[in-house]
Amino acid sequence: MDEQQITEAIMDERTMRQRDDQPRHEVGDLVPGYQVMSGRVALVAGASRGIGAATAEAFAAAGAAVVLGARDTAALESVASRIKSRGGQALAVALDVTDADSMRHLVDRGLSTFGKLDAAFNNASAGPLPAPLADVDPDEFDLGIVTNIRGTFLGMKFQIPAMLDSGGGAIVNMASIAGLNGTANLAAYVAGKAGIIGLTKVAALDYADQGIRVNVVAPGPILTYHLEAAGPQAQRGAAQSTPMRRVGSPAEVAQAVLWLCSDQSSFITGTVMPIDGGQAAGNKPPQMYRPGQPMADQSAGSGQSAAG
Repeated sequence: MDEQQITEAIMDERTMRQRDDQPRHEVGDLVPGYQVMSGRVALVAGASRGIGAATAEAFAAAGAAVVLGARDTAALESVASRIKSRGGQALAVALDVTDADSMRHLVDRGLSTFGKLDAAFNNASAGPLPAPLADVDPDEFDLGIVTNIRGTFLGMKFQIPAMLDSGGGAIVNMASIAGLNGTANLAAYVAGKAGIIGLTKVAALDYADQGIRVNVVAPGPILTYHLEAAGPQAQRGAAQSTPMRRVGSPAEVAQAVLWLCSDQSSFITGTVMPIDGGQAAGNKPPQMYRPGQPMADQSAGSGQSAAG
């Protein structure tokens, strides 16, 4: 076995060990001991899979009735069925987040079914495949902007009046660590997520004294279906990009959203919460060196050298 094969074997072993060490959450484990959302109504836009589905199920496990919206109605009904099978309440509604009438309809259906709205998570996203900025098709760029920024704007536009009528509430929007730091080849995605962060701060200020809190989560690499489909090499690369040297799970994002929508975060609004294994804190090189000295060869089992 040559040095390259040894290095790859070590990385495979570390990745599997990190995956084994990674916290595993079932929906019912997210709120141990009691239901922080009991008697409340939560809406999730973009709830058919991944983080959105995990968050919808977390809301239900915490005692909320859940209004689910997404384009993929078959997948959406599957999420609703899982919630109902555990004794929860769920309403699935077809949704195009870029269409005002569609978003209004989602909120109206929730109000007519459950009578109020206490919490919302705006999670839908779309855009072009990764490419250098000058290679991005303008129509694909527009799709990324309209889905992220307009979709989040429309969600809040109709959720906020419903919450005002309900006596207040909490909204969490979905951004990304890329909306804070930037990522090469993701022009539409980065611009869209940065725009969501800006919208969130404005909405938080507009309604801070009217009983509505608005915050935004900014995940780093999360093991959703996209990263699963990308395969082991992409997953290893994503894990190594974080100081914690692992990827996050949808349940970990769901837990953060749930907390931000609960009374446990009652004095928090306008905040960006990274869920990124430490990426927002800065860089953690896998190996350091002393100035003027050769770097130790980690593949030889010498371990990490001291920082200079």
